[in-house]
Amino acid sequence: MTLYFENEYTTRPLEECFPFDAAAAAREVIEAVLQESACPYEAEASLTLTDDESIREMNRQFREIDRATDVLSFPVTAYSIPGNYEEAEEEAAGSFNPESGALLLGDIVISVDHTLQQAEEYGHSVRREFCFLVAHSALHLIGYDHMSEEEERTMCDLQEKILLKLGISRQSDDGK
Repeated sequence: MTLYFENEYTTRPLEECFPFDAAAAAREVIEAVLQESACPYEAEASLTLTDDESIREMNRQFREIDRATDVLSFPVTAYSIPGNYEEAEEEAAGSFNPESGALLLGDIVISVDHTLQQAEEYGHSVRREFCFLVAHSALHLIGYDHMSEEEERTMCDLQEKILLKLGISRQSDDGK
């Protein structure tokens, strides 16, 4: 798993916000999502950390929603069936890195501001909230969505299953 990690958050040093290695945590979560979905390929994704103002602008530009959000996902492949990697094979030219052969998952953008606010609001660590958002977005990158109640239930169950496999729960998380 190759993760291209970009920190564009300039409000304060990232180490003050995230008392853990955000890139390593994200890589671990995305790898767990790929393992859970039986991805047969090496994969690449990018993750950008930003602030509420920047993610609001992206949300307005790409989704026509004029408000900040916690995470945005930009998948490379439009899967009609979540985790059906045969669809990526059918779109081979755009779904794989021509140099490395890796499956291109897409881009994740996370608002550090929202991550901090939601961790406090939900009463768990910043690490748990961050990992939850990465899992949520990585599932979007492989075709999962939550437009219907059934889809939402499936996606929420998968997020929790993946985080629990990594030892990240609301009760046991140590915040690191």
